[in-house]
Amino acid sequence: MKKVKVGIIGCGNISSVYFEAGSKFNILEIVACADLDLARAQDKAEEFHIPKACSVEELLADPEIEIVVNLTIPSAHAEIHMRALEAGKHTYGEKPLAIELEDAQRILAFAKSKGLLVGSAPDTFLGGGIQTCRKLIDDGWIGKPIAASACMMSRGPESFHPNPDFLYQKGAGPMFDIGPYYLAAFVNLIGPVRRIAGAAQTTFHERMVTCEPNYGRKFPVETPTHISGTLEFENGAIGTITTSFDVWGTRSPNIEIHGTEGSLIVPDPNQFGGTVYLKRRDYAEFKEVPLTHGFTSNSRGLGLMDMAYAIRNGTEHRADGEFAYHVLELMHGFFISSEEGKYYETKSTCKKPEPFLLDMQKNGF
Repeated sequence: MKKVKVGIIGCGNISSVYFEAGSKFNILEIVACADLDLARAQDKAEEFHIPKACSVEELLADPEIEIVVNLTIPSAHAEIHMRALEAGKHTYGEKPLAIELEDAQRILAFAKSKGLLVGSAPDTFLGGGIQTCRKLIDDGWIGKPIAASACMMSRGPESFHPNPDFLYQKGAGPMFDIGPYYLAAFVNLIGPVRRIAGAAQTTFHERMVTCEPNYGRKFPVETPTHISGTLEFENGAIGTITTSFDVWGTRSPNIEIHGTEGSLIVPDPNQFGGTVYLKRRDYAEFKEVPLTHGFTSNSRGLGLMDMAYAIRNGTEHRADGEFAYHVLELMHGFFISSEEGKYYETKSTCKKPEPFLLDMQKNGF
């Protein structure tokens, strides 16, 4: 099958694993990279043997590039997605799809009018850990899903990130930065959500860096840092979620899914592998389940690969724009519900992504 040629915009820390995807997945060929800092793009091109480092304008004008991978900061996601689409390219980016719902709507509408595909991380739900959970649910091991819980609580990134300011600005915080992994896992395992209720607070309006080299530097907080909510899924299941940068520690599992016949402990949705535990009604305790699927190491770019095959085969891909938009609306919904003091009824829905097939995994698809 003819390879799909890819250009990457944004050569920061997350970009390395996407550059590696060019050699990991046979369908992809990364032919160019760009960054506002051309020297940084040149460094990545040299490190990963990419033929061309160039400006954003030059990359978008390159006629051989079919997919633009958007790895810019969240506030630039919408602009770069639109510029790629206007240049006639399919576009795939890091989460979130955009910060504002209106920008995301504009991206999807324009792509549809041009017959182009949009994709977005997170794609961790395609990894072996959560795909194993998906197979267990689909095969009836826990019966009908009726409840779910998710918990991501920590003291915040200032303990390890020397410049965490941007993670406390609008469009970030624990819900927008980490929440997409948990919500994407929920939608993949259970399905879309029809309404949600949320409560959000900003516990500390100023934070301090507690790691070197900037230990002691203080910075303002511009977004809620502790968010809890409930989700009513279209299939009738009820879920709960808490994301927080305000707690010192927790023993709560990342995700649990409960059904009429049993319960699942789902691994960290920010990873591709992990350990799966199952307890059926006839089990005395939880039992570890061997993973049924591959892609258990850091496989960011898996959604990009799936999208490339969709382009060649004329099929649908899994981490698509509608899925990403539904996750984005859920995140906004928690804040809207908190501000208005009432349920937020979702305006969007999406298809539950098709599971990866085992033979596809074995063959490196």
